[in-house]
Amino acid sequence: MDETVVKSLYTPNCQQEAINLLSKLAVNLPGIIFQVLQRQDGSVFIPYVSSGCQYLSELEPEAVQADFQVLYKLIHPQDIKAFAESIAVCSTTFEPWHWEGRIITPSGKLKWIQGTSQPELQAEGDFLWNGLVMDITDRKLAQEKLLESEARYKAILDAIPDLMFRISRDGEYLDLKSEGANIALTREEIVGRNLQELLPSDVAAISQVAIAKTLDSGTLQTCEYQLPTPLGVRDYEARLVVSGQDEILAIVRDITERKQAEVALQNLAQKFAKAFSCSPDSITISTIQEGRFIEVNDSFVKLSGYERDEVIAKTSFELNVWVDDRERLKLVQELQGTGVARNLEFEFRQKSGEIITALLSAEVIDLDGIPCILAVHHDITERKQVEAQLRLSAQRDRLLAETLVRIRSSLNLEQILQTTVTEVRQFLQTDRVFIGLNNTKLGVRTLAESVDPKYPSVLGWSTNDEAYLQEVRNLLKDNLVRVVEDITQMSVSPKVQAHCQKFQTKASLAVPIMLGNELFGALIANQCSGSRHWQPIEIDLLQQMSEQVAIAIQQSKIYQKLAELNTNLEHQVEERTAQLQQKMQEVGELHRVKDVVLHTVAHDLRTSVMGNLMVLKNLLNQGMGSMESGEQGAEGKGENKKLSLSPLLPAKCPSASSQSPIPVSHSIIERMVQGNDRQLTMINSLLEINSAEKPGMDIKLEPVDFSILLRAIFAQLQPMLTQNQATLKNLVPADLPLVMVDATRLDKFLAHLLTHSLQNNPPGLNFILSATVEGGMLRTQIQDDGVVMSKAECDRLFDLHVRDPQDCCSTSIGLKMYLCRKFIQSHGGEIGVISNRKRGLTFWFTLPLATSSATNRP
Repeated sequence: MDETVVKSLYTPNCQQEAINLLSKLAVNLPGIIFQVLQRQDGSVFIPYVSSGCQYLSELEPEAVQADFQVLYKLIHPQDIKAFAESIAVCSTTFEPWHWEGRIITPSGKLKWIQGTSQPELQAEGDFLWNGLVMDITDRKLAQEKLLESEARYKAILDAIPDLMFRISRDGEYLDLKSEGANIALTREEIVGRNLQELLPSDVAAISQVAIAKTLDSGTLQTCEYQLPTPLGVRDYEARLVVSGQDEILAIVRDITERKQAEVALQNLAQKFAKAFSCSPDSITISTIQEGRFIEVNDSFVKLSGYERDEVIAKTSFELNVWVDDRERLKLVQELQGTGVARNLEFEFRQKSGEIITALLSAEVIDLDGIPCILAVHHDITERKQVEAQLRLSAQRDRLLAETLVRIRSSLNLEQILQTTVTEVRQFLQTDRVFIGLNNTKLGVRTLAESVDPKYPSVLGWSTNDEAYLQEVRNLLKDNLVRVVEDITQMSVSPKVQAHCQKFQTKASLAVPIMLGNELFGALIANQCSGSRHWQPIEIDLLQQMSEQVAIAIQQSKIYQKLAELNTNLEHQVEERTAQLQQKMQEVGELHRVKDVVLHTVAHDLRTSVMGNLMVLKNLLNQGMGSMESGEQGAEGKGENKKLSLSPLLPAKCPSASSQSPIPVSHSIIERMVQGNDRQLTMINSLLEINSAEKPGMDIKLEPVDFSILLRAIFAQLQPMLTQNQATLKNLVPADLPLVMVDATRLDKFLAHLLTHSLQNNPPGLNFILSATVEGGMLRTQIQDDGVVMSKAECDRLFDLHVRDPQDCCSTSIGLKMYLCRKFIQSHGGEIGVISNRKRGLTFWFTLPLATSSATNRP
């Protein structure tokens, strides 16, 4: 625009002409031509805004002239700061104003605009801005797309790990891109050199042919080759495309892993094919969407009954394989959710129509871009049947066991029969089960019944029609099971047919109840809803239940007989009880008399023996004195040493004065003394045994220091040991815990044990005494080095028995060892003897420790 024209715009005469001139200039412009006058006082006046304002900002020129702030409000919030700074710089420097930014129109459109203006200072000091605002949205979008495309292509190029070469027709390397690729040569070693220089001759020849073919045909060419590398021989693939005049772009990729994977995949495919065809389980491959079979193995053909050509390209729905089509939908949903299914149990229909049960495991695989299902079916029909039979057998056995328990625990026949029919009907899942009675007087009647409420009951029904009864008996003759799967197919009389129709019986299973050879009745199961095939296990159940019912009936009859005999039996028991009580009183009296006699006789014998001992010992002592005074005369005469009994006779004895003294040998008197000693010892032992056999041996337990007590006891026994030239080594430790024992009787117990060894061995015996604590008891051992005993002798040493009468000490020793065991047992301990391997015996016994509970024992 001419400068003189602009300057004359605000003169009163030229203002309208300037506006008309700007309007003519802006007619064909897609932007806004504007004039803005900024006065010194800061006010702003807009003399002109072109009509392009409405197109660019969706605002009328008049609205902008009225308030220029409406344009300011359209600027994008992120660009307001840059806009304000550009205005400030221009106002300060008076340089041309240039700004690019975004606006948001009232309708919400985002536009890029470019504004330019040249500020001019007016004579009055005002600033006049003449400028143009253009819509550059299309240009900006194109620039952004170009930048995005360049960035995208650069990212793609950078992300490609392959080598890229620009190669001329004659095989010269013009350029390369090697970032991210594994290459041994540098860029300088490659660019400018020829294929023949860098590649083996055969590879170079292949590459040269591919380059020529690419340039001549203008199409993509691919070639594969191998190169030796520091990592070994590697496989490469080169893709060649035309990139310029007589030059190509070669993209080279290392495909060694892919080649190896292809070989492995081929091997795997071969293995899979073998496993697929030879698997004993059925394997199928079908599309996941339609269920169309792509491949099946021989096991599927055998399992389904379909030939392979009958299955391939058919869907499972067309073959009607699924018993429930919803189960396939369930399988597909699980596969789509997890990609795998394991051991799902489904029912399938064979070609013959037979239903089988199989465990299905499946995974989703991709075949040529089509999602498919690889499914393995394991037939478990036989296993399910066996499991069902086992469950039925278990239920049957449980039912039989419970029935047997009820029969044994209950005598209520009516309750037993009712429970039996209820549980049998539940087990058979049939409509009616009842027990009928056959009685020559009462006819046929129902004893117990369990029936579905939908069908009529036979409970209470009875008949005396002899012809009907005879026909029913004939049907159950010879103890046979009567199995009827369909009543309509059975040949029976009109009466039986009418009975079946009345009670809606369609199938029946009847088992006779036999009491010996007598037909008592029948256990009968009815199916009213239709015909039924009775399983062998169901027939077996009814047979066994009929036996149990027969047992219950017999038991009930026996109970009635027992009830009749019970009264007589009670009287007999009372009489027998009275007789037993009388006998017990008699036995008790005999025991009392035995004790009195034993005690009296023993005391009398003891008194007599003690008197004899006193006389004999006195005689022996007097004889010894007389011998001392007359020893010389006797020796001179050479006569035997004899004693006279006359001085010992009573003064009033008639024979004392009339008869001469009786000479008695000294050795005879000694033997008489020894014999009386043995008799006295035996009598004392008998008295002790009689006392020990009574309930509660009279002992007084007290806690004692066992080591101190043993030292005191063996000090008393030392004369006996010295007399037999025996020694005793006491190894009992002094720190033993207290022991509960009757200290007054322990010395006699130990004397008995030592006496046994001394009397059964020659002089010079050696004893070793030791004690240890074991399991809350004190175990004491007395070991000697004398003769050994057999195991049989050791086992019966402490029994009450009489040995060989010729043994001079057999009776007394046997009684003493028996008393030793009674003594230890009365303390709660044990006693025994062990025959050592080389020499001697080891007596051992245990005594309780003085615990708090033992201390408080009475």
